[in-house]
This record gives sequence, structure tokens and C-alpha cells, in this order.
Amino acid sequence: MKRILTGMLFCATVAAFLPACNNTVKVNQQPAADTAHYTTVQWLDSVVNFGSIKMGEQIEIRFRVRNSGHQPLYLTDVKAVCGCTVADYTRQAIAPGDTGIVVGSFDSKKAHVGTVRKSILATTNSRNGYNHDLIFTGDIQE
Repeated sequence: MKRILTGMLFCATVAAFLPACNNTVKVNQQPAADTAHYTTVQWLDSVVNFGSIKMGEQIEIRFRVRNSGHQPLYLTDVKAVCGCTVADYTRQAIAPGDTGIVVGSFDSKKAHVGTVRKSILATTNSRNGYNHDLIFTGDIQE
């Protein structure tokens, strides 16, 4: 009986963490296919500290990206690494010299009290790496 209860507790614990910690990140391989049209990218904000918020608050974190090359820049895929963040981004081509944006909507109700460090993975058609880790940190207070 004790083994059955222990097994059920283990399964319930694992099931509870699956939706909040969906760490599956699909990497779009499209940029590797067209190297003739690669550009370069400059992240103006690749690490953002949002400061301190209260548990239950939702905030938006913005990451700015500049096309520092000579071809159009495409954000081909942007994924939040955990279930507490939803990512959105500039979907049209970013002309040379122009800027685009990645926005992370963070829901502290799906996180924990204390210091948090989360990331968003952005895939681009850039020579200087096509997978870019955008990081945000801060503190959640009760």
C-alpha cells in the first residue's frame, strides 16, 4: 500500500510540473538554408532586469534588435523556454539599420517567490549566430 501511495504521489508531482516547465524548444532550421541572404544582428537589450514585482503581477519585457547588416533581418522563430512567459515579436522583415522587437509577457503567478532568471530563444537569419538567448531577471515578492 505504501508503494502504491508513493508511486501515485510521484506521478502527481511530475504531472503538476509539466505544463509550467515546458522546456521543449523547437529550433527553426530555416536560416541555415539560405546563407547568401544572411545579415548581422545587434541586440540592444539581450539581458533585462525588470526589478521587483509582487506575486501575481504580469509584466512585459522588451528586447530590441537592430539589423546591422545589408540584407533584411528575419526573426524566424521566437520561443519562451518556460510556461510562465509568452513571446511575441516583429514578424515582418527588418530593413538594414532598422530595429525590431521581441516582447516577453511574464506571469509571476506561474513562477515562484524570490529571484527568477528566464529566457527566450530567438532564431534569426544572421551570420553572427542564428540562435540568440534573451534573458530577463528580477525578484518576485509576496
